[in-house]
Amino acid sequence: MPEAKTLSHAQEIIQDNLDYTLFSWSKQKGISPIAVKYAAGVYLYDYDDKRYLDFSSGLINVNIGHGHPRVTAAVMKQMQEVSYVTPGCVTEARGQLGRKLAAITPGNLQKTLFTVCGASAIENAVKLARLYTGRHKIIARYRAFHGASYASMTAGGDPRKLPHDAQQAPNFVHVEDPYCYRCPFGKEITSCNRECVSHVERVIQFEGPENVAAILMEGESGSSGCIKYPPDYLQKIRAICDKYGILLIMDEVMSGFGRTGKWFASELHGVVPDMIATAKGITAGYIPLGALIVSDTIAAHFDDKTLWLGLTYSAHPVACAAGVEVLKIYEDEHLIENAADMGMYIEREVEAMKLHHPCIGDFRNTGLLGCIELVKNRETKEPMVPFNARPEEMAVMNRVAARLKQLGMYAFVRWNYVFIAPPLSITRTQVDEGLAMIDDALSIADEYVT
Repeated sequence: MPEAKTLSHAQEIIQDNLDYTLFSWSKQKGISPIAVKYAAGVYLYDYDDKRYLDFSSGLINVNIGHGHPRVTAAVMKQMQEVSYVTPGCVTEARGQLGRKLAAITPGNLQKTLFTVCGASAIENAVKLARLYTGRHKIIARYRAFHGASYASMTAGGDPRKLPHDAQQAPNFVHVEDPYCYRCPFGKEITSCNRECVSHVERVIQFEGPENVAAILMEGESGSSGCIKYPPDYLQKIRAICDKYGILLIMDEVMSGFGRTGKWFASELHGVVPDMIATAKGITAGYIPLGALIVSDTIAAHFDDKTLWLGLTYSAHPVACAAGVEVLKIYEDEHLIENAADMGMYIEREVEAMKLHHPCIGDFRNTGLLGCIELVKNRETKEPMVPFNARPEEMAVMNRVAARLKQLGMYAFVRWNYVFIAPPLSITRTQVDEGLAMIDDALSIADEYVT
């Protein structure tokens, strides 16, 4: 009788996870996750001591890099003092974080409702917009992702919501995106009349301006393909909001906290929204925390009216303590400036890569939030795989992703996109290391170019 195989410690960890936990956005069989033993800086390490360059900052949230000891110390100190109080009580960390957010946000955004994540920040933004305006409809873009809870999932146009389609939340209306590389109106950015803007205004008129509470926009596009706004797009959307008394909600969950080379992406567009919903970079992913930051005008509306919003873990003191320290780290280590500098460097290097990789159709990037869009033909712009590709259509991109993993990169590959969004602490040498891996892997995609 053959002896039973003894699993290694790493294999045991993986097997326990496969046997007893569920994995997001994935079939549950046939997956091969990395068993992460520890992480430091821009690297993850498995139990065989293989090193992976984290070129997606986790889920584009570990902005300060992994394992920063100052955050550990701040969290430990807070837990030793008080680990939880109800949201009706206050802590020093809550007040400090609120004051700092008021200082770094644009315009008159002054007060924060703390949530537990980005989706709950969006949910509360939607509810608050309806409470404040007395209207009910929310306008949002098709190529956007706002979270995986029901209202936030419906607000986004991301096709991951489609399996739940019958259960979508009501009163969300979607509009086309200003996707200049694949303009839905068949125009060129240099000669168009911003049909992408007039389209939004027509939809508002069809829906009845008196019914529209808010327009929801990402500060800068993320997982839908880093779609770049035309330079004046958000300013024109802001003007439409002002014209009809509609609130502008900016989703800065992914684009906030230095990711785009500014504290918030809306600064790049010279726009002050009525609310910012954010998360991810506020604690760099070390502790779950979200935030809904609102204008002083909206806040004052509830001075004498009940604010019908609340969460058990709102303003969690440990999460707030982490947030306070993370925001200090951004400034002390000049990470936002580094994001802008490294972003420009990456743009130059990818432009050079285009010369010998015909599979690169477009590269869209802001700071350290970017993605390479792969195509089979640059002239026709036929995508390497279709939008919302089925698993059997993903063969080439799966090969690209597998090669990156083999080379030692943890990367976000989706549809025909390869994302480049490393921690804001990355150095030029580490960028070069990552781009060399992508350069290698793209040779696989080049084989499919026609």
